[in-house]
Amino acid sequence: MTDDSARAEPLSARPADSWLVALDIDGTVLHEDGTLSRTVISEVQRVRDRGHEVTLATGRSVSMTLPVLEQLEISPEYVVSSNGAILLRRDEKEPRNYRREHVEHFDPTPVLQSIRERLPEAHYAVENETGMYRYTGWFPEGALDITTEQVDFDDLLTTVATRVVVIAPGHDSKDFEKAVEDLGLHQVSYAVGWTNWLDIAPEGVNKSTALERARDALGFPRNRVMAIGDGRNDIEMFRWAGSEGRAVAMGQAPPEVLEVATEVTRPDIEDGVAWALRSL
Repeated sequence: MTDDSARAEPLSARPADSWLVALDIDGTVLHEDGTLSRTVISEVQRVRDRGHEVTLATGRSVSMTLPVLEQLEISPEYVVSSNGAILLRRDEKEPRNYRREHVEHFDPTPVLQSIRERLPEAHYAVENETGMYRYTGWFPEGALDITTEQVDFDDLLTTVATRVVVIAPGHDSKDFEKAVEDLGLHQVSYAVGWTNWLDIAPEGVNKSTALERARDALGFPRNRVMAIGDGRNDIEMFRWAGSEGRAVAMGQAPPEVLEVATEVTRPDIEDGVAWALRSL
């Protein structure tokens, strides 16, 4: 882990009304089909040009996050990936390059073994600090990082993890959710779409923990933070942002996400991010 003492440009150097704006990627900045609209790009850039700090806070790995920054043509000081396990910082000499400022690790052995007992037919992947996935079973093309290695289950237990991913294509959605609930896991986010997907981060780590590091380093007050997202892995981020600032849920977000938001914007297919940003 790196030294967190170095501070970025102080808030006093920005406009007095500037905000720290954290955007989820999938289903938020990107439509759920993976497309990015010109309307969203234009609005993100307008907000950036007004002096706001617009960044990304995503469950994606580093290598799958940085291309979205390039598409948006933004280069924030800090970027959150891997559901908060990795906080990136911009390279001052090469603004398009980012280095790992803070990384959270954990031993995946206990959680993998307990899940395997409950979901024996599931498929598993473990992401390490470099963004490489070691996996067992089958994962759809493009679901994991471009750097992968297929291994035996026992080999996953030797990997120092920043994230564990579990998919269970053969399970009924309700059965899968019940299995997750029965496991009693903490800091778990799961989404049901093309398959049943379970994301597990280090204990006590989520998007909000990394964003708080960034907020503190940048000097933004807590009432000048705004988060926009759509998924269950955004719930802790919403609680953090909404306690004093703004937590904006996309219109298609599930009920438990809408419940913790302070505002709701239009769905992703209607460029809800752009509508929310127009208030800045």
